[in-house]
Amino acid sequence: MSKTEELLSDIAEKYKAIDQNPETHLEGLLWSKPITYWDYIQTEPLLGLQVQRTTLPDEMVFIMYHQINELIFKMILWEMEQVTNNEAITAPFFTEKLARISRYFDMLSSSFKIMQDGMETEQYLKFRNTLTPASGFQSAQYRLIEFGSTDLINLIDFRFRATIDRNTPYSHAYEHLYWQAAGKDHKTGKKNTLIRLFDEKYKDMFLRKMEEYNTTNLYAKYKLLPESEKNNPDLIRAMRHYDRTVNITWVMAHYHAAEKYLQPQGNVIEATGGSDWRKYMLPKYQRRIFFPELWSKDELDNWGE
Repeated sequence: MSKTEELLSDIAEKYKAIDQNPETHLEGLLWSKPITYWDYIQTEPLLGLQVQRTTLPDEMVFIMYHQINELIFKMILWEMEQVTNNEAITAPFFTEKLARISRYFDMLSSSFKIMQDGMETEQYLKFRNTLTPASGFQSAQYRLIEFGSTDLINLIDFRFRATIDRNTPYSHAYEHLYWQAAGKDHKTGKKNTLIRLFDEKYKDMFLRKMEEYNTTNLYAKYKLLPESEKNNPDLIRAMRHYDRTVNITWVMAHYHAAEKYLQPQGNVIEATGGSDWRKYMLPKYQRRIFFPELWSKDELDNWGE
C-alpha cells in the first residue's frame, strides 16, 4: 500500500468512527482556501482590539501591556487545566507543567519594566483618571489562577482564616478572600464600586470554580501523590519556584511599578479602584502562600520580607 493509499484509508476510518462520510470531507478539501498566517493568528482582529479613551499616546502602551498579560494568563490556565483534570498525574508530568507556568510568570515579572519605564508619569496620571473605577485587580483570569493553584483557605484574608474551614459555604468564604480587602469594609460589609462591579460580572462563575477546584487545585493534586512522587526533588523545586514567583517576585514587580507612578516624590496617590495599594499588594500583608507545606516555619514567618 502506498503512502497516499494508507492516508486515505486512515482518513476513511477516522470519519467512519464518527458516522461521517469520508468522501464528503475529502470533496470539501477541493473548495477550501489555503491557510495564511494572518488568518490563522487572526492578526487583524487582534490588532483592532486596542481602543484608547484619551489622546495621550502612552495610554496605548498601557492597554497593550494589559492585553498581553491577559493572553499570558490564558496560557497559564491552559497548562493548569492539564494538571487539574488529570486523574493519573506523575511527578515528571507535574514538574513539566509547573515549569511552563513558571516561565510565563517569570516573563510577566520581568515585563513590568515595560510599565515602569515605558510611560511618562505625567501622561499616566492624566489618562488614569479616565479608567476609574476600573483596575487590573478586576482580572478574572488571575483570580482563576489563584483558585486553581491552592486550597481556598490559603486565599482567605489572614485575619479570618481561623473562622473558616471546609464546611464553610463557598459564598461566605468568597466574602473573606484576601482581595476583598481592596474595596470592602469588613465591619459594615459595604463594598466600593470596584468590588461591586466585579461581583456582578464574575461572582457566580467564581463560586462554581471555587467548588470545582476544591479537590483538583495544584496543591490538592500534589497532596494526593504517593510519598515517593511527593518527595521528588525536581517537583518540590518547581513548586517552590512557582509559589515564590507568583506571590513574591511578580507581586513586588507590580508594586515597584505602581510605586513609581502612584508615589511620586513621596506623595501617595490612590489606586484607580480606590484600594490602599501599598498594603493590598505587599506579600507580607497578604500572606498568600500556595504550598505552605513546602516551606519551613522561618520561611513562612518571614514571607515576603
